[in-house]
Amino acid sequence: MPAEQSGADFTLNFTLGAATCGAPRWRGPPDPGVGAARGYNPVMPTSPAVLRRALVAATVAATVVVGTAACAPEAMAPAEAPGTVRVPADAETISAAVELVAEGGLILVEPGTYAEQVLIDKPDVTLRGLDRNETIIDAENLRPYGVVAVADGVSIENLTVTGATFYGVLVTGMHDESGPTAHGVDGYSRLDPEQFPPVQRFAIDHVTSYNNGLYGLYAFDAQHGVIRDSYASGSADSGIYVGQCRDCDILVTGNVAENNAVGFENANASDSVVVVGNRFSGNRVGMTFLSNYQEAFAPQRGNAVAGNLVTGNAATDAPAHAEGGFGVGIGISGGTANVFDRNRIEGNPRAGVVLSNTEDLASLDNLFRGNVIAGNGVGVANASSPRAAARGNCLEGDAPQTLPGDLFAACAPGVDQPTADAASLPAPEVPPGVSFLKVAPPPPQPSMDDPEAPARVLPDVLPTLDLGAIELPAADFLGERSRW
Repeated sequence: MPAEQSGADFTLNFTLGAATCGAPRWRGPPDPGVGAARGYNPVMPTSPAVLRRALVAATVAATVVVGTAACAPEAMAPAEAPGTVRVPADAETISAAVELVAEGGLILVEPGTYAEQVLIDKPDVTLRGLDRNETIIDAENLRPYGVVAVADGVSIENLTVTGATFYGVLVTGMHDESGPTAHGVDGYSRLDPEQFPPVQRFAIDHVTSYNNGLYGLYAFDAQHGVIRDSYASGSADSGIYVGQCRDCDILVTGNVAENNAVGFENANASDSVVVVGNRFSGNRVGMTFLSNYQEAFAPQRGNAVAGNLVTGNAATDAPAHAEGGFGVGIGISGGTANVFDRNRIEGNPRAGVVLSNTEDLASLDNLFRGNVIAGNGVGVANASSPRAAARGNCLEGDAPQTLPGDLFAACAPGVDQPTADAASLPAPEVPPGVSFLKVAPPPPQPSMDDPEAPARVLPDVLPTLDLGAIELPAADFLGERSRW
């Protein structure tokens, strides 16, 4: 008896003969106008599984016809999911490949432009492009996401994501029957981490994210992961974002973020977050470390920030910062007990570092050690309000110009540090921002050495990094991957 199952513009037809079986024959995809002809309306489906099927639906329609030749009963057993799926040889789209691949499997994507968004909700899947610059997931400035991973152990590698209205790549434990959720989607309401445990083990490696509406590469409610050797530009919030986790065990290293409102942002991501050896230059603001009450786990604390280049953050060809931020290397608003070690912070026309508060959350006990802080509007400024005075922030090494001048005269815990009115900071002219759609594409980025390697097996806990071996970066650090 004929049967039909529909979702968006996806139709799966099959016919079963009495006591018969046969090999499926896949036909498709249909005419590209089939979705419009059926009145497709891109409303977010009601569960991750349905969402993934709907993403397949956006570009694929298939027909499976089961033959009529009699066969043995054991032939009726379901086929084992393949360990490797190639796109488009084995599946027309990446979303269809996610449907097919086994848990722990590998999806290899040939060069080409794939007009879709991809939800990965199977554990331990590796999604990898065969050419980082030519394997492109394009959300066409219509879809909210490029790639979203909501399962443990997902690795996203060696490809480009562009044209998403919210996130280029999102890894998150926040998902329910309405689909994936993260900071900023629903008016900044507080999110409950107990209802949604953090996703475990992830990797974003050799990924290029450009011209995505809010965030480029985003880890939220996630632990034990790495963002490595990637590139982000043209984001109206931040190129790289890590948020809402305790005991995060997250490494951010070898990345370039430029032409964003903020290069790197941390909000309420604490304890073992290590940010080393990155280039955060040519944004409106280089880096921010924030505490807030919209996310769980305030205050932010305990990051190791070493060997980063944070220079020239006064980009004219970048989206405007939502709060007008411009010309700042590192902004710390309510951040606590972070160590900034051997970073080069230069050429930021308002300030190299600004300390401030978020409501009653003060900037406390941050240590600046062995940094080069030079050629900025002012080296380090404290613009905290009396409501939440900065305390215990200390400087070791060469002293930059500070505002007030005696900012670091005493850094004892519990002792209020002198503050300056924000209006007294240097005030460079702030140019208008540009649309995230109009930031120029990035230069070509290096691909992985062996894209045909087996699926990645991610560790439960990241190996310990020797922070003492991190060196002060040169002024042209990672310049070969930058447009500057």
